[in-house]
Amino acid sequence: MPPAAEQPGALVRALVEGVSPHDAREAADRRWTLDWVDSGAPLFRVARPATPPRHLVVYAALVDRGRGSMMLVDHRKARAWLPPGGHVDPGEDPRRTVLREVEEELGLAGRFDPVLGSAPFFLTVTRTRGADPHTDVTLWFVLEGDERAPITPDLAEFAEVRWHALEDGARWAPDAFDPEMTRFVAKLSADGRFP
Repeated sequence: MPPAAEQPGALVRALVEGVSPHDAREAADRRWTLDWVDSGAPLFRVARPATPPRHLVVYAALVDRGRGSMMLVDHRKARAWLPPGGHVDPGEDPRRTVLREVEEELGLAGRFDPVLGSAPFFLTVTRTRGADPHTDVTLWFVLEGDERAPITPDLAEFAEVRWHALEDGARWAPDAFDPEMTRFVAKLSADGRFP
């Protein structure tokens, strides 16, 4: 048996513990997630579309600091604009997952934000929309973005890929974007390490 630090549950717990909640909702989601991890319940999706009905997901918030923008994808199945990302494979380190997903979905070699590092920045527990609804426990990582970098988006998965200005918060409508986008951008804006 691997040491506790190498066990998937211990790693996920450590990553979740490292998230500093920005608001009461994130604090509640953090508590719920820690209880879920500690319960011994399955953490990873093992069968599509939603088995088990709660599982770990990552988002790659690609942020161009100089331009104050974030890349979002118009996800066909989710029918919403959201950061690229995906499901954490069984036993996979979520930090590896987020880099893998950026490469698979956009053809980019992802790099964690040089200031915020490789720790998850934000945490959400969200019921999905559409067919086969389930609960996504999502670790949001901030990655270094560059609007000028060429991308090769997976057009089977995305209808469109576009950079969005972070300051345009009035338009993060929950029916068109990830329902927690407003909270994520508010946390990012409030962080003293982010211009």
